[in-house]
Amino acid sequence: MSLLETINSPDDLKPLSMEELQQVCTELRQYIIDVVTEIGGHFGSSLGAAELTVALHHLYNTPQDKIVWDVGHQAYGHKVLTGRRDALKTIRQPAGISGFPLRTESRYDTFAVGHAGTSISAALGFATKRDLMGENHKVVAVIGDGALTSGIALEGLNNAGAAHRDLLVILNDNRMSISPNVGAISHYLTRIITDPIYNRVKDRITGDPLYQKIKEEAWNLAGRIPVVGENLRRALGGFEEGLKGMLVPGILFEELGFRYLGPLDGNNLQAMVQTLKNVRDLKGPVLLHVHTIKGKGAIHEGEEDPYSADSTKYHAISPPSSPTPLPKYQSVFGEALIELADSDSRVVAVTAAMSEGTSLDIFAEAHPDRFFDVGIAEQHAVTFSTGMALEGMRPVAAIYSTFLQRAYDQLIHDVALQSAPVIFCMDRAGLVGADGPTHHGDFDLSYLTCVPNMIVTAPKDGDELRDLLYTAVQQVDNPFAIRYPRGNVHTPLSGREPEVLKIGSWEALAEGEDVVFLAVGTMVDHACQAREKLLDVGISAAVINCRFVKPMDLAMLDDLSDRYRVLMTIEENTVEGGFGAAVARYLSDRMRDGQRVYTLGIPDRFFQHGSQGDLRDEAGLSPDAIAATARRVATREPVEY
Repeated sequence: MSLLETINSPDDLKPLSMEELQQVCTELRQYIIDVVTEIGGHFGSSLGAAELTVALHHLYNTPQDKIVWDVGHQAYGHKVLTGRRDALKTIRQPAGISGFPLRTESRYDTFAVGHAGTSISAALGFATKRDLMGENHKVVAVIGDGALTSGIALEGLNNAGAAHRDLLVILNDNRMSISPNVGAISHYLTRIITDPIYNRVKDRITGDPLYQKIKEEAWNLAGRIPVVGENLRRALGGFEEGLKGMLVPGILFEELGFRYLGPLDGNNLQAMVQTLKNVRDLKGPVLLHVHTIKGKGAIHEGEEDPYSADSTKYHAISPPSSPTPLPKYQSVFGEALIELADSDSRVVAVTAAMSEGTSLDIFAEAHPDRFFDVGIAEQHAVTFSTGMALEGMRPVAAIYSTFLQRAYDQLIHDVALQSAPVIFCMDRAGLVGADGPTHHGDFDLSYLTCVPNMIVTAPKDGDELRDLLYTAVQQVDNPFAIRYPRGNVHTPLSGREPEVLKIGSWEALAEGEDVVFLAVGTMVDHACQAREKLLDVGISAAVINCRFVKPMDLAMLDDLSDRYRVLMTIEENTVEGGFGAAVARYLSDRMRDGQRVYTLGIPDRFFQHGSQGDLRDEAGLSPDAIAATARRVATREPVEY
C-alpha cells in the first residue's frame, strides 16, 4: 500500500514526518497525472500546488480552519487529501465529483469557484463573520493561475488590507493562467522572483546595522537644524520610502495594508511547512508569495520552458475522443477573423486570458500588433473595446459566454448605452459538458436580448458563423453578439466566400404542416433530426433557422403564425427570458383559438457536469426529446415541463 492510500482525511497528515510528507507529495502528483491522463481534466495547477496543498492540510485544522481555493482547478490535490481519493477517478464524469470545489460535495470545500478572482473577497467574508461571532479559526485564501489580474481580486485586496482582520492570502504564483500571464502585475511579480539584485541589495542595505545607525544619526542631526530641520526629516523619510520602493519585494502589497512575505519556493516542502508554521498566528492581513511550477512532474527534462507559449498542454488534458475531420467552431472563428483583418485594418481582437480557448492564438501570430490579451479582466476588456469602437475601430471581443457575465455592467452602460459597435463572439454558449455549472453558457440570450441596441445572433453551422462575423464587421450602428457552442461544426465548410446577411432575417429550411420549429443555433440541426424522426410517425414539421434572435424576423413570424396551429421554439438557453419568451410575448395578442406556442430550452435550474449529449437529453433538447415533445403537442397530448 502506498502512503497516499492511507490518507483518508487531513488528520492522517498531522503525525507524518517531513520525509513522509514529501512521499505523499510525490505520490499525490503521480496519482493526479495517472488519473487525468486517462479521463481528462485540469492538472497543471494542482501538480504545481502539491507541496502547498500538503503543507496546508498538515498544519491547519481543516475544515474548522477555512481554505478558499482560487481558481478552483488547482484543488485536485485538496480533493484527494480530503476523503475523495478514489472519487478522483470520476472527476468531471457523469455522476462523478466536480472539477472545482463544491460546497455540496464536501465540508472541506468552503466556497464554490469556477470563475477566477473570488477567493480574497470570500475569505474576507469568512474572517469578518468569525470576528463578529467571537470565533477563533484561521482563514486562508489561495489565489493562483493569473487570478490576481481580476478586478474583483484587486478590490478584495484593497478592502482586506484596510479591514485589518487576521487573514492569510497565499499568492500561488506560477506565472500562468492557461498561457503565460500578461500585464504589469505579472511583470512586477516576475521581477520579484527573478531579479537577484532586487532581493540581495534589499537585505544588504535595509537590513545592515550600519545603514540603520547612519539613518538614525542623520535623522537626529536633521532635527537639530533650525528652521529647515523638519523639511530635511521629511526629505529623508521620502528618500527611504523611495529606496524601499525600489528594493523591497512586495512594496505594492505593503502599501495596500498587507504584511508581505516572500518570494518563497512553493515546491520546497520543508520551506513551505516552516513558513506556514511561522505565519499561522500572525495578526492582521498577510500575503505570502510562493512560486510554483505549473505542470511540475509532467514536465520532462529537455522539454520547453513551462512558461513558453507552447505550455498550454500543462493546463488541462481532453479525454480520448474519436477523430473527426470537422473543425471546431472556435477554429472557424479564428480563421475567419484573420481573413477579415487581412482586408480591413480596423479589425482588432481582444480576449481575457483565453487566446487558445477562443483560437485567437492564431490571430495573434498573423496580426500581433492587433491582438490584445488583457488578462483575466473581462470588465476592462469590454470597456477597452468600447473605446476603440467609438473611435472607428472594429474590435472583436472573444469571451466565453459564462465569462461575459462578469462584464454585464460594462456591456449595458459602456457599450449598449452608447451603441458602440463592439462585436462579441461568445464561445462555449449552451451546455459545455465536463466543466459544469460555472462554465455552462446558459444565460446569454436572456441577458443580451433585454438590452436595448443589441443585435444578438447564433449561427446554425460554420459557414453561417463566417457570414455573421462578416455582417457584424460591415455594420457600424450597433453592438453585435454572436454565440456559438463548444465542439465541432456538424457539417463541412462549403469553401464559399462569406456574405452579408440582412439584419433580422430568418431562413426557412424545411416546410411542414403540423408544427413549425423555430430553432436557434445548435438546435437547428437537432430540429432537422427531430423532423426526420417525426416523418416516420406521420407528423410533418417545418424548420426555421432563427439566426437573428434580436431583432427577430417579424414578417416571417407573422406569416408562420397565420399558417401553423403549433409553433415550437427551441434554444440551448434558459427558458426564462430567452428567445421563446420573446416569441410568445410577441404572439400573445395575435393568437387564434386553439393556437399554441411551446418554448423548449434549458429548464430553470443549474445543470451539473456531464457530456454535452447527455446534458442536452436531460434538458429535453436532444433530437429524440424534441421529437417526443413535438409528437405530444401535435396530437394534443399534455406536455410536461
